[in-house]
Amino acid sequence: MSYDSLLEQTRATLREVLPEEIEVTDIELEGPHIVLYTKQLDAFLSGGDYLRQVAQRLRRRVLVRSDPASLIDPKEAEKLIREKIPPEAEITGLFFEPETGEVAIEAANPGAAIGRQGSTLNELKRTIGWIPTVIRTPPIPSKTVEEVRIHLRNQFDSRRGFLKKVGIRIARDRLPEKIWARNTALGGYREVGRSAHLLSTQNSKVLIDCGIDPGSDRTPYFSAPELLPLDSLDAVVITHAHLDHCGLVPTLLKYGRSTARRRRGT
Repeated sequence: MSYDSLLEQTRATLREVLPEEIEVTDIELEGPHIVLYTKQLDAFLSGGDYLRQVAQRLRRRVLVRSDPASLIDPKEAEKLIREKIPPEAEITGLFFEPETGEVAIEAANPGAAIGRQGSTLNELKRTIGWIPTVIRTPPIPSKTVEEVRIHLRNQFDSRRGFLKKVGIRIARDRLPEKIWARNTALGGYREVGRSAHLLSTQNSKVLIDCGIDPGSDRTPYFSAPELLPLDSLDAVVITHAHLDHCGLVPTLLKYGRSTARRRRGT
């Protein structure tokens, strides 16, 4: 199924499932998700199982968000959030993302902020229009965690662009019948450390893990011809955050950018 045909199928499904008073103002792809924007978020979420019906018919993961034009002012939203979430949740921060209509609620006691079976968050969705998510306050103040979260918010546009590109590729036409996949061992085989596996197909290159060897200065085989040039990678997937699986990602990013600059002649 192509990107255009997926959008048309989504529009047709929405016409079948949603009542006329619920308008979907935009449809986007973000990675494996189809994202729907509406000015009637409350009606969409409280209207039985609209979201489940749409997801089942499309056989895709579907998210629904408020149209940016319908979001209430963040200051008013913050006031309502603090009124509805009980004090024992101990809110330590609120972070609004107008691009997605989401608000991250940092709380020392996430369970109290979420409510029984998500009751508090569901009520907030209907009250403020913003989609609330809860993240735990670090038990020990951490400048690293704070800077990572700030970086993720500041880099939202690039992350969103990447997810859209991935979504379009997922929705592309079926590949020819003669397809192949190859796994190249770049590190972590018959040893502990420097885990790195290159998964290649005729259309993509994905690096799975990029770690250090804690006991030496050996690195994955970055010079392997299948891997070069480094900026030809479509994605890097980290299985978990141990250094033997992720410790060399900053190095890969640095040298990948250097390769890209050299190829452009800058």
